[in-house]
Amino acid sequence: VQLQASGGGLVQAGDSLRLACAASGHNLRNYVIGWFRQTPGKEREFVAAIKGVGGATVYADSIKGRFTVSRDNSKNMVSLQMPSLKPEDTAVYYCNAEGAYLSGTYLKPGNYWGQGTLVTVSS
Repeated sequence: VQLQASGGGLVQAGDSLRLACAASGHNLRNYVIGWFRQTPGKEREFVAAIKGVGGATVYADSIKGRFTVSRDNSKNMVSLQMPSLKPEDTAVYYCNAEGAYLSGTYLKPGNYWGQGTLVTVSS
């Protein structure tokens, strides 16, 4: 599965961004899609995930209630809506496919990663 993340950019604190994860040749509806982020010197951090069937979602505690992950099956796309951005949200954001999701818990990422999109939030 070839994934492509897009939508990053340079914004000010309090602004919003909407990231998109798209794939060619594969229907993302069949996959658990996860969003991760990474800053220099730190491990990649789980942000949010959405199931294929049913569309259940799960979020990291650090962004719960602020970010929203959703699907647009007509566009074969998964989005991450990020309102009220903070400087600490600055990172490269990646989407991932085929992760493990069980009983409301995102267990681990799958083998397929997009190339990442940089989000920079200035104070």
